Amino acid sequence: MNAISLTQLVPILQLAIGPVILISGVGLLLLTLTNRFGRMVDRSRLLNRDLTTAGADVGGLKAQIEILHRRSAILRLSIILGALTVLSVAVLILVLFLANLFRFEAGWLIVAIFCAGLLSLIGSMIAFIQDMNLSLAAVRLELDRPTSR
Repeated sequence: MNAISLTQLVPILQLAIGPVILISGVGLLLLTLTNRFGRMVDRSRLLNRDLTTAGADVGGLKAQIEILHRRSAILRLSIILGALTVLSVAVLILVLFLANLFRFEAGWLIVAIFCAGLLSLIGSMIAFIQDMNLSLAAVRLELDRPTSR
């Protein structure tokens, strides 16, 4: 194999590094999702602790905990799909780089990997929207709960 010159390598690197912007954006999304997940876990622990000392509103607390449990499963799915997006983009970058470097045709593979990444991102966003809707349901339960003050 012939050594590749710097002038040949730079366009290859530019082509391969373009999708890194997607990784950066999805990384921020994952940060948001994991923060929401952590806050939700903390909230469910507090509600569970309140459940042991609750008086009359055991049903309301159990309903809140059930919603949080459903939200945790949805957020986990959203985080997994977001991580799969980052993984597929990383594989895409590798395939772009290697296909250009070794001059082999990988058009369909590149399209398939890119589409898989975008479908994963779409799935993550749909799950995120579901989580938002469930969080509003939890707020409705909290607002409907009688206060003892």
